[in-house]
Amino acid sequence: MRAMVDDDAAASTDVPVPAGLVLAPFRAARFTAAAGADSHLAALTSPPYDVIDEAGVAALEAADPRNVVRLILPRDTSAAEPGSRYTRAAETLADWLASGVLRRDDAPALYVYEEEHEGHRQRGLVGAVALTDPDAGIILPHENTMAGPVSDRLSLQRATRANLEPIFLLYEGGGETSRIVAATVATEPLVATVTDDGVAHRIWALTDPATLDTIAADLLGRPAVIADGHHRYATYRHYQAERHAAGDGPGPWDFGLTFLVDATVSGPQVHPIHRAVRGLTVTEAARRAEGAFTVDRLTPAEPSGPADVALLLDELAKAGQGGHAFVITDGRDAYLLSKPSDEVLARTLPADRSAAFRGLDVTVAHLTLISDVWGLEDKVGVVDYFHDAPAAIAAAGNDGTALLLNPTPVAGVTAVAGAGERMPRKSTLFTPKPRTGLLIRLLDES
Repeated sequence: MRAMVDDDAAASTDVPVPAGLVLAPFRAARFTAAAGADSHLAALTSPPYDVIDEAGVAALEAADPRNVVRLILPRDTSAAEPGSRYTRAAETLADWLASGVLRRDDAPALYVYEEEHEGHRQRGLVGAVALTDPDAGIILPHENTMAGPVSDRLSLQRATRANLEPIFLLYEGGGETSRIVAATVATEPLVATVTDDGVAHRIWALTDPATLDTIAADLLGRPAVIADGHHRYATYRHYQAERHAAGDGPGPWDFGLTFLVDATVSGPQVHPIHRAVRGLTVTEAARRAEGAFTVDRLTPAEPSGPADVALLLDELAKAGQGGHAFVITDGRDAYLLSKPSDEVLARTLPADRSAAFRGLDVTVAHLTLISDVWGLEDKVGVVDYFHDAPAAIAAAGNDGTALLLNPTPVAGVTAVAGAGERMPRKSTLFTPKPRTGLLIRLLDES
């Protein structure tokens, strides 16, 4: 496993310390009519970099030669020049700005951003958040980061001198900011498009000084939790530390592009991230769990066909209302594991961690079930992660086990973050994610 990033490594005594949660306006760079944005903006944008596989990169490149994937996941110019992809991204960004494919807005703004999908609406503000150490209790992570992704994103940011895609923050609001956002979405948007995943995106610009002052006062005393983008936030802070170490002083590197959402008013939908456990058949997994969990078979002893995944997830949701519960399956056989014994929980969950951390299903899945009961090393290649149950089942195959989980409640995420702790990696999937390429923040000025 690659080394985890020490967030304190990005700290510096020279960097400014914000008084609280500060979301500053900025002049967004946006695709223009010269890029065809008026007719097919969706074809110019992409999902976040960390959910795009190789086939997805190729599809986005084919959708339009100016798709933002050429900035966030550029290709090396040749096999003989490893790392040249970062230079290529910088050159592409400069060319698009010079040719008018991208144009920076005239006035700094906070941008109201609404996403709608199948009746669910998520609304928030896109701006430049003042960076701060997690110990300050202003911006709270809930997962650890890995060195590899941070190194990659840092090399890209150094080359492009831009925040190409936002992190995703949640906060508990219900104040003036949420009122302003709700009133704004009743007006004509600056940008509107529907992407191929069926998500409708709309954007408005807030530039009125009094409105921006009201938002600033409302947000200042509120903490926020990183829902998505831990590696990007670590990148922001490392880049900030580098610039200050170089003697550059305060500047736009003290802020990072952010989508800030009031989770109590119009927050995201929460989905589980399932696991595929290699080298352990579902029959053996169920046998080892006996005694530590209540084990109930969900399929006939001799199943005649594939298990019904929807029914398995329904059984899991019902069982989860009464406590920790998991479904294990290889696509044919399936078992419900529930009601872990007090003895096994006491033995496997660290007493020095918060009740919020010990109460998470993902904590029990990793520390109790995978590591202790199954006796497996909890690392990539043994335990892999999938956003949907069928993919986890397919990955498990005949000699592995898919471990299906219920979603982690937002309240559980915020409670763990508020206790200054980190959840197991890949604990929660928040959707919809902000679309990359709608708003880009350049770092040559605020």
